[in-house]
Formats: sequence, structure tokens, C-alpha cells
Amino acid sequence: MAVSDHRQQNDGRSPELPEVIVLNAPLILTMFEDQLSSKFHLLKALDSELPLHQFLAVNAQSVRAMLCTVNGPPVTADILQLLPSLRLIVTTTAGINHIDVSECRSRGISVANAGDVFSADCADYAVGLLIDVLRKISAADRYVRKGHWANLGDFPLGSKLRGKRVGIVGLGRIGIQVAKRLEAFGCSISYNSRKKKDFVEYPFYANVCELAADMDVLIICCALTDQTRHMIDRKVLLALGKEGVIVNIGRGAIVNEKEMVECLVHGEIGGAGSDVFENEPDVPKELFELENVVLSPHLAIFSPESLRRKSRGMLWLHGEIGGAGSDVFENEASMSLCRIPFFKNNV
Repeated sequence: MAVSDHRQQNDGRSPELPEVIVLNAPLILTMFEDQLSSKFHLLKALDSELPLHQFLAVNAQSVRAMLCTVNGPPVTADILQLLPSLRLIVTTTAGINHIDVSECRSRGISVANAGDVFSADCADYAVGLLIDVLRKISAADRYVRKGHWANLGDFPLGSKLRGKRVGIVGLGRIGIQVAKRLEAFGCSISYNSRKKKDFVEYPFYANVCELAADMDVLIICCALTDQTRHMIDRKVLLALGKEGVIVNIGRGAIVNEKEMVECLVHGEIGGAGSDVFENEPDVPKELFELENVVLSPHLAIFSPESLRRKSRGMLWLHGEIGGAGSDVFENEASMSLCRIPFFKNNV
């Protein structure tokens, strides 16, 4: 078959629709594909029989926009090289570690993330994971479903949330909302961040290990960077202690997963709740047998409501892609990243 025969057909859609490369199948696409398809011609890499690089080479010479998410092919320099006309990347996530930002900067490509769209959902989820681990809710559910309540009697008690000393690693958009929710539960809040935040009175710890030593709980809310990769290691976990609980809604690689598993298996920390993992979707099988661990498949940021808001933001882009985002995006001074005002302001 000739290479030109592999070009995706328009499926009856107007050739005037702006073309958008979709690297994988983010939830926003599966839920709102009809709406998005009415405004954009979606070139879906996963639907093609071609290898990704060949698909891009065939279909994407003139494409100016891309939709992606963290659970898919990373947007590397090699991929960007195949997209000479690309001027805009929209990721459905708040994090951007799956995108080569430096390469985007050098090519003049704007990068838009989810901003605050998912912050409240993620904060809710973090609190839910913590309560689940402390009160053993998922474990109790399994206990009842297996018929153990009738046969073995009462289930072991969990620990209450009120009064817990909670250390938040990364007091950004999500971290501050986690802090506010846990304050309402009667927890005391401290934090570690790149720098002290003048707008809060919570105690600040410059050293994450010292924070862990003084806390009952660590909640990971920071972004994955070269500086934060494996920041939570065995030393930090041992400082947290045998009764300590760790919750991770940031990125899996912020925690040294192998060392965390070892600490959990040997009872060196009290429990863990994780929505993210180092090599998703692969999860260490040792965790499956632990009753003090709650696992979630990277869903913390998503709810139907937040995805609906984000889909409206994407539809708002219609007619603007031709300008490569120059009139739509607001530049961040420090990183040359961009955010759609809809995502930033609709909190």
C-alpha cells in the first residue's frame, strides 16, 4: 500500500476543521469525542496500524496542535522533529514531565496544561486515600465481601484522622487545597516546598527528612523534576516511622518505589495510599498482598465534572489554533510555559 494511502480519512468531516494529533486516548476524548470531533479533525495515533513515528511522518506535516496525556508515548525531541508545523501541545494533566519542555521552548511550541481544573478533585482524592488507609476502609470492604465478618468476627480497628500531624510535600495548587481540607478534619499541617510560602502560616521545613520525622503522615503533591525524583527514599520513610502513612498523588517516581515496598513489607512504615506509580501501569505485586496499602490507577485528577470543564476549554480553542495560541496563551516568565486562561481562572 502506498504511504499516501495511510493518511487518515476525514470520515465525512469538513476538511476545514483544524487537525489535532491525538497521541493516545485520554479520558476526555473517550467521554467527549463527539463534541471535540465537531470542532477538530482528530488524527488518532492509536487507531492507526502504522508505528507511531511513521504515522506522524505521514499525517502530521501541517498539524499545528497536539492532545496528549501522561499515560502514553512521551512527547520527545524525536517526536517533535516529525511535527515541523506544531505550535501547540495541550496535555490533559497538570504535570508536564512527559513533555520535553526544553525542546518545545527551542521550537517555539506553546505547552498548555490543566492548570487548576483538576486541583479540587485531586485534593479530595488525597484525603480519601488517607482516610481509607487510616480507617482500613478498603480492607474492611474485602473482609465483608469474603464472608469473614460472619466467620471470623470483628475487623481490626483503624486509626482516626483528627489530630494527625500531616506533612505536605509541595504546597502548590493541589497541596494548599489538601491542607485546607485536612485542617477542617482537625489535623495540624506542616509542609516542604521549594521555598517558604508567605501566604500561609503552616510550619515550613526545608528538609523533607526532617519533616517526615515530625509527622504522622506525608502527602506527596509536588511535580516530578530532576530534583524531586526519588526524593522520598528509605531514609525519609524510616524517619516517618512504623506508624507513619504516606500518600502519593504527585508522580510515582518522586518516591523510590522499590525502597517504599521494602519498608512496607518489613513493617517499617504504617501504610500507604498511592494513585501513581513509577512504571505505570505496572505496579509492584508485593503491594497486592498488603492490607495496609490502598492502590488506585492514576485517577485522582479526574471526575466527569472536571473533564467536562476541560472539554469546554478545548472547544474554546476552536478557531484559535490557526494562530498557534499567540492570542490565547499567557506566558509564564520563568519557564516559557503557557496556560489557557479558561484552565487557569475557572477554579
